[in-house]
Amino acid sequence: MRRWRALVVPVVAAVVVPVLVLSAAPSGAAADPDWSLSPDGSATEQPSTSPTPQPAQDTGYLPWQKALPGPARVVRERRLDARTLDVLISSPSVGRMLPVRLLLPRGWSKGARRTWPVLYLLHGGADDYTSWTRMTDISTYTADLDAIVVMPEAGRAGNYTDWYNGGRGGPPAWATFHTYEVRRLLEVGYRAGTRRAVAGLSMGAYGAVKYAARYPGMFRFAGAYSGILATRLPGIPEIVMNAQASEKQDPLALWGDPKRNKRVWAANDPLALAANLKGVSLYLSSGTNSFNGPLDPPGSPWHPAHLGEPISAYTAKALSKRLKGLGIPHTLHLYGNGTHTWPYWIREFKSSYPMIRKALGA
Repeated sequence: MRRWRALVVPVVAAVVVPVLVLSAAPSGAAADPDWSLSPDGSATEQPSTSPTPQPAQDTGYLPWQKALPGPARVVRERRLDARTLDVLISSPSVGRMLPVRLLLPRGWSKGARRTWPVLYLLHGGADDYTSWTRMTDISTYTADLDAIVVMPEAGRAGNYTDWYNGGRGGPPAWATFHTYEVRRLLEVGYRAGTRRAVAGLSMGAYGAVKYAARYPGMFRFAGAYSGILATRLPGIPEIVMNAQASEKQDPLALWGDPKRNKRVWAANDPLALAANLKGVSLYLSSGTNSFNGPLDPPGSPWHPAHLGEPISAYTAKALSKRLKGLGIPHTLHLYGNGTHTWPYWIREFKSSYPMIRKALGA
């Protein structure tokens, strides 16, 4: 029986459409909102609950246009409502204009004398920076949080990584964009402080733990909801590379060949970097099978994306075992039935929220 269990994930990796492990099930919602501006300079697309449209900085730049020469900088802003501010960053690391959504705390202003802690929320594969506000009640839920909530663009298959590209490096250099360019611009111009937490789902779950491990001391909390947390276990490299291929990316561009470029793979493997997680408050969660659970409506159709749950659980168990061996405290919540969908990620985020608030001192 133990032998059969050990073979489950490698076999699944060979026969499943693997992109679904790193991606959320289709939401049916439009991914990227319109950045067009009306003649008076106000945003043309306003939520129904928004107050009178606020003036927007109209430079004409749009997401995914080619980056400008020179250093990273904010090239455009738009205020969606009293709390939601989108900024557009010209990123030399990725080579594009990339949007970042901010939820601002009460009393925030660019001219404030104080700074605020920061909670980074990372999106999953085949999605974008709007997913947390589009699919959850995060804005309402964090309304009293005395911190800035940051939701950066990360690409449909960026994998929170500075790509190897045959040894040439980025672009795209997503890790540099998030941990240096976005971080520094928010600290310099938007009153972001140095007390940080990070959480994510699916692909973003990997990003959250990987960033906390790859950049020791940057984050006080890391939350991972249904993500791959060990990239070199049997079967996992095939899943990662096939996921990239399904998004029409070169499977070897991310980290190179798993055998020839072992050091690159190890440098991006939370399991290999686990010792660096000492002192980080950790919350790791996943379903353990692909069956419908208590948060799935009766009769919900099965989706291949749900196979992401047993595979993420497989890697979470391995990371948990390693953390225990290192004497690093952490929370591991493996909840059995439950699909690779937002209701479970929302529940897990809210379960970890007290840990987030404590880490931020908020």
